[in-house]
Amino acid sequence: MPDVAIIGVGLHPFGRYPGKPALTMGAEAARLALADAGVAWTDVDFAVGGSYEVDQPDAVVAEIGLTGLPFTNVYNGCATAGSALALAKQQIELGEHRIGLVLGLDKHEGGAFTADPTSYAAPEWYGEMGLFLTTKFFGMKINRYMHDHGITQQTLARVAAKAYANGAINPQAFRRKALSEEEILASRMLNFPLTHYMFCTPDEGAAAVVVCDAAIAHRYTDTPVYLRSVATRTRRYGAFEVHGTSAAIEHVPAPTVDAAKAAYEAAGIGPEEVQIAQLQDTDAGNEVMHMAEVGLCADGEQNDLIAAGATTITGRIPVNTDGGLIANGEPVGASGLRQVHELVTQMRGRAGDRQMPTVPRVGVAQLYGAPGVAAVSILTR
Repeated sequence: MPDVAIIGVGLHPFGRYPGKPALTMGAEAARLALADAGVAWTDVDFAVGGSYEVDQPDAVVAEIGLTGLPFTNVYNGCATAGSALALAKQQIELGEHRIGLVLGLDKHEGGAFTADPTSYAAPEWYGEMGLFLTTKFFGMKINRYMHDHGITQQTLARVAAKAYANGAINPQAFRRKALSEEEILASRMLNFPLTHYMFCTPDEGAAAVVVCDAAIAHRYTDTPVYLRSVATRTRRYGAFEVHGTSAAIEHVPAPTVDAAKAAYEAAGIGPEEVQIAQLQDTDAGNEVMHMAEVGLCADGEQNDLIAAGATTITGRIPVNTDGGLIANGEPVGASGLRQVHELVTQMRGRAGDRQMPTVPRVGVAQLYGAPGVAAVSILTR
C-alpha cells in the first residue's frame, strides 16, 4: 500500500480580492480542507506552508488555532507547492507524524513578474536588455521549441481556447469567459508568438491539502487519493531554460524531464498509465512543451493531438481540466496545490460540469518555474 494519502482538499478561489489578506485566504482554504477530511485542526500533527509574497505562512495559525504544532515554511519558485508536498510526504514516511496540512497562499499585483537578474544567477545585462521579464523569456523558449519541432501558433491558440472553455464551467476559476481561437490570436501581441490571451496572470488565492499515513486514511474518508511520489529537479548545464538560453546544448533534458522520470520510477507507474494531467501553463507554449516533457507524447506530436481534441475533458488525455493557470491565474505558492485539488476532485468524481466521462485512476501534476526548477507528483486512487 502507498505510504501517504490525501484525505482532504480546500481551495480559496483565485482572482482579485482587494483588502483581503493572503493569510485570511489561507485560513479559509485550510478550514475547507480540514472539513473535507473530517479532521479537526487539533488533530493535525504538523503543517508545511509555501508562499512567494508572504514571509511567514505559518502566521496563519493565528487565524485557525494556536496549537503549537511544528510548521515549516518553504519557497521554491513556481515549484513551491511540489516542494511542500514532498516535505510533508517525507515526514509521514519517516514516521515523524501521521496527519499534516500542506498550505499554499499568495497575493500578487497585476502584470508580469520581473526581478533583479543577479538574484537568479543571471548577468545584469540580461535585465538591462529587458529579457528578465516572464513574457519575454517564455516567448524565447517557445520560439525555439516551435522552430525545432514544428509547433504552430494555431496550436497555441487551441491550448488557450481550451483553458478558457474549461474555466467557463469551473465556478472557482478567475477567468470564466470562453474565448475563440480567433479572439486569442487577434489579441495584443506581447512577445511573439504569444498574444495577451495566451498568458496567465499573477493573482491571489490559496489552496490546502490534508495528508495522512495511508494506513489510517479510511478512518476519515471513503475516497482517499494516494500521493505516490513527488520529485523536484533543477536544470542541468546546457538545458534550454528561461535564464540560460545561450548555453543550450542539444539533447540535454529539461528539469521537468528529470523530475518526471524520478517521479514515475518512485511511483512504479509509467506515463502511458496517466489518465489526467495538470501541467504548468504559465503560457500556452509551456503546456505544449510540458506535455512531451512528462511523457504524454513525443516532441512534435502536439499539433495533431491538440487539433484532435485529445487534451479536452472528453479527450484521451485531458490536460488542465479546471482551466489551468491561464483561466485561474497564478498565486505562486498556491498554484501547485490547486492542481492537486483538481486531480483529487476528478478522481473522486466530484467535478460537476467538468467531470471526465470516466473517473480517472492515475494523474500527474507538474510545476515549472524560473530559473529552471521543476516538480512532478503522481497521484492514484
